[in-house]
Amino acid sequence: MRHVITLASGVLFGVGLTLSGMVDPTKVLAFLDPLGPWDPTLAVVMASALSVFAAAHAIARTRARPLCAERFHEPARLGIDRPLLIGAALFGIGWGMAGYCPGPGLAALVYNAHEAVVFLPAVLLGCWLAGRYRA
Repeated sequence: MRHVITLASGVLFGVGLTLSGMVDPTKVLAFLDPLGPWDPTLAVVMASALSVFAAAHAIARTRARPLCAERFHEPARLGIDRPLLIGAALFGIGWGMAGYCPGPGLAALVYNAHEAVVFLPAVLLGCWLAGRYRA
C-alpha cells in the first residue's frame, strides 16, 4: 500500500507541475527576473503548495503514527548551519541559471528532454559531491 501511495503522490505532483507550467523553465525564469517580463505564477503555485502542506501537516500531527509507516521521521537538526546555507545558495544559483529544480527537471524529460538531459546529470553530480563532502 505504501508504494501505491508513493506512486500516486508522485503522479499527482507531476500533473500539478505540468498543469501549472512549472516544467517550462522560461516560466520559472520569468518569475525569478523581476526586472524583465515578470510572471507571478510561481508565487501562486508555491502559496498553493504551502497551504496544502500546512493542512496535511496539521492533520498528521493529530495522529499517533503515519498511515503507512511505524513512526514519523522528524529532522535530526532544526538549526540553520553552514551546509544548509551553502546548499540553499547552490540550489538557488542552479535554479536561476537553468530554470529547473529537481522535480520539474525529471518531469521535463517528457517535454524538454534536450535540456533535462543536461540538467539531470548536473544534479546527480551535485548530489554525489555533497555526499563526498559530508563523508
